[in-house]
Amino acid sequence: MTDAGTVLVLAGRFDPTADLAVEELNRRAVPVFRADVSEFPVGLVLAAGLTGDAWHGTLSNGRRTLHLESVRSVYYRRPARPQPPAGMSAEARKVAEREARLGFGGLLAALPCRWLSPPGPAVDAEYKPLQLRIAAESGLAVPRTLITNDPAAAQRFADDVGRLVYKPFHPVRGVVEGRTAAVYTSIVDPRDISHPDIATTAHLFQEWVPKAYEVRLTAIGQEIFSAEIHTDSERGHVDWRSNYESHVYRVCKPPADVSDGVWRMLNRLGLPYGAFDFVVTPDGEWVFLEVNPSGQYGFIEVATGLPITAAIADYLEGKE
Repeated sequence: MTDAGTVLVLAGRFDPTADLAVEELNRRAVPVFRADVSEFPVGLVLAAGLTGDAWHGTLSNGRRTLHLESVRSVYYRRPARPQPPAGMSAEARKVAEREARLGFGGLLAALPCRWLSPPGPAVDAEYKPLQLRIAAESGLAVPRTLITNDPAAAQRFADDVGRLVYKPFHPVRGVVEGRTAAVYTSIVDPRDISHPDIATTAHLFQEWVPKAYEVRLTAIGQEIFSAEIHTDSERGHVDWRSNYESHVYRVCKPPADVSDGVWRMLNRLGLPYGAFDFVVTPDGEWVFLEVNPSGQYGFIEVATGLPITAAIADYLEGKE
């Protein structure tokens, strides 16, 4: 890793988490080129050729030009999909989107630099069944879990574990009757556990884990930052994301076996970064819930002062 070079930031135009990293890199006088994949091909112009064993060329947004050979690292923060020009037929648009993903995206993936986080491993890590298996193999405690579209199997699981929760595999957000709505982890009503609608798709059920509090643990490079999340809200006690206003944050240190499990899990997933969620039981046991390979951290940093942005900038800058 050289001392010179540009950090390519691939993120949405309005991404406060990416903003934090960009501001820190700017403060350090590290060159940054920010773009959103959705700007290709209308707002981004690419020209690259393979010379020997390396790609050389430029990426331009009409205001600035990035020389691909100068990229030292890529910060990949949930960019949108490529957006072909308006007016294309549906079939042509589908082809153009695929070609952009494989051509533009493939070229970026071929750059010999570090990524936070690599798109392929990050996509794989979004699969909760994979997360749970690797977490268990890495020595982390995980809740008993059922994935099913069989109402009878759901009923048997409920009879076995007692109180249980339902959680979506991916964040579900939208607008219902003009109001923003979201689906969070929720306690399952015993009357609904064998509902016929369970047969319509895959559902994830887990045993309810008694909570003293939850922890958001952020691992990056060789550092771990963790904060307790306490809430006096009934909704927040089930899923803290449903009520941020009720939170009280406290810096904490994870047990050594949990830290070791986190590093083993990230190594298995091929990720340099992960935002982990744990439940800490009244007996002090840390139970893994999930890891987000591109999870937000700004709210934790603002509340606690933990220097997560600095650690991310260190990684992107190439500092070990």
